[in-house]
Amino acid sequence: MTRTAHPSNFPAKQMLSERVYAHLRDAIMRGDHAPGDALKPQDIAKEQGVSLAVVREALVRVVGEGLADRLPNRGFAVPSFSDRRWQEIAEARRSIEPVVLRMSIERGDVDWEARVRAAHHRLARTPAFVPEEGEYYSSAWSEAHRVFHRTLLEGCGNLVLLDTFDRLWTASELARRFSAHRDPDRDHVGEHRRLEEAALARDADTAAEVLVRHLTQTAAALTGCAPQTTEA
Repeated sequence: MTRTAHPSNFPAKQMLSERVYAHLRDAIMRGDHAPGDALKPQDIAKEQGVSLAVVREALVRVVGEGLADRLPNRGFAVPSFSDRRWQEIAEARRSIEPVVLRMSIERGDVDWEARVRAAHHRLARTPAFVPEEGEYYSSAWSEAHRVFHRTLLEGCGNLVLLDTFDRLWTASELARRFSAHRDPDRDHVGEHRRLEEAALARDADTAAEVLVRHLTQTAAALTGCAPQTTEA
């Protein structure tokens, strides 16, 4: 009787794919590739010293996160800077996140409150810009920003909704970094403080309104348009 063995190099290939994926993701987020730039598997394979199969697997993961596009008969590319693209992402977030935030405020316990306060404290104390990272938001601030927004929603207790948030967040992260060039004087500190205060006060209406305005201002900064919401 013959036995089919699992390929002995599968773990090694998986590790290589993970390394190339992390390299591509970081390079795109750093702005090493301009919007619309082609991501050529052959060049990446040569640069990273891996096979085309490993590179394609990593590229598919990057596409799945919204940080690259797979173009019919044209390979892979960094997303083009399209106002419509980022507006659609913002519209999806404005439709989903306020609803999840309301659920989180309703269901969140004292431990959730403590996590929200801690996440906001870290965000407020993390510099948004550092000289070595140029005009883009710093990596540390970007991560603290993500953690704060996700922590606000974690009280909902619904993993499917949180997974949806994760995908939308990653898809919008590149656009958010671009916004550093368009609206450098934005009051992020005040916006996030109002979000924290409303959530911990269990004021779901105000929290949802503040979040919608926050997301709308991001979209407006990216398109150069004035927000269509009014101050509460």
